[in-house]
Formats: sequence, structure tokens, C-alpha cells
Amino acid sequence: MLNWQQAFDACPLIAILRGISPDEVVPVANALLDAGFRLIEVPLNSPDPLDSIQRLAIHVGDSALVGAGTVIAADKVAEVENAGGQLIIAPNLDANVAREATRRGLIYGPGVGTVSEAFTAMGEGADFLKLFPAEEISPDAVKAMLAVLPGEVPLLPVGGITPTTMTPYLDAGARGFGLGGALYQPGFTTDEVARRAQAFIGAYRQWRTRATPLAGQ
Repeated sequence: MLNWQQAFDACPLIAILRGISPDEVVPVANALLDAGFRLIEVPLNSPDPLDSIQRLAIHVGDSALVGAGTVIAADKVAEVENAGGQLIIAPNLDANVAREATRRGLIYGPGVGTVSEAFTAMGEGADFLKLFPAEEISPDAVKAMLAVLPGEVPLLPVGGITPTTMTPYLDAGARGFGLGGALYQPGFTTDEVARRAQAFIGAYRQWRTRATPLAGQ
């Protein structure tokens, strides 16, 4: 079975399908998988999100990890797990959600906006940090945060990210992203999602190709 590290190493971009309906998830997932995505999130404020998560989990099998976003109550963690979800992602840090996700062995990514919140989240067992909202936090601020944060927990900017705005954050030390409205919105066709997914993957791979030689120097 694909684990978190394998999925993240394969593609550190989380597809956020806010507003998706259960009937859409399989064709949209196919477009994402074909482009290279391996992490898919259905926010709980979407229509019938647990149905969507269950359909996704069955469909993607070992090809990707799926789960829920906007998990702001601890009692939702079990519901996500029972639907087949393995990701618990939130806009905030809630100790009860963190402990329930950790107790169940699920991947937990809380929202943080400051160094203090980041350290608290890591103390609660966060597997990654969702830097949110990224529109309000510059790449320079990310670089400053990462100068003092331990490197083992990746920082993923989320909010307003586009293929053209990824590079400054990656150069600053961000290791991945959560991608929302620039990747998927209700009403987008599957072809449109596929085109946008390929643009994100292409931009990330282009940066990695450029950055890899530098990492070895």
C-alpha cells in the first residue's frame, strides 16, 4: 500500500477538490492521476464529502492517498477513516483533532500561520504543515520561518497558489503545496482539470530539474 512518504516523494502537490460532487470524483481523479498527482483532498464542506472520499478511496486503490480537508472537529476523524480516507487536513490547529488523527495512525496536516503555531503543531504530531493562507505570507516570510523550523516536517503553502507563483516559495524552502481554486472549481470540465493539473506538474518538475544540481553542490 502507498504510504505518505511514498506519495509525497512522488508528487508533493495536494489536489483540493472543494465543492466536488460524488459523481464527479472518479473522472476528476483520473485526470489528476494521469498528470502525476498522488494526494487528493475532499474538503468536508463539499456536497456529500464522505461519499466522495469513499468512491475515491475505492477507485484509486494503491495509486494515491485520499482524505478530507476542513476537518475542524475531532468526531469527524473517525468518519473520514471509515470512508477510506487517510489524510486529515485542516485550516487550523486543534489539539483534539490532532490527537484523534495521530491515535488512528492517519496523516495530519493542520493550518499554521506563524512560527509559534508551527512548533505547536509539530508537538501535536503533525506530519506536514499547511501554511495558510499563503496569499498573506510572502516567500521571504517562508524563508525566515524555515530558518528556525526543523526540516523533517514539510511546509506546504496553501491558498492562491498558481503554477507561476510556486517557484518563489520552492526557492524559499517550501516542499510542496495544496492546490485549490486554480486547479479545480465546481463547473470545471474534466479536460479543464487535466490541463490545469498538467500545468502545475510541469511547473514543479521544471523547478526540480533546475534545483537538483544545486542541491548537490
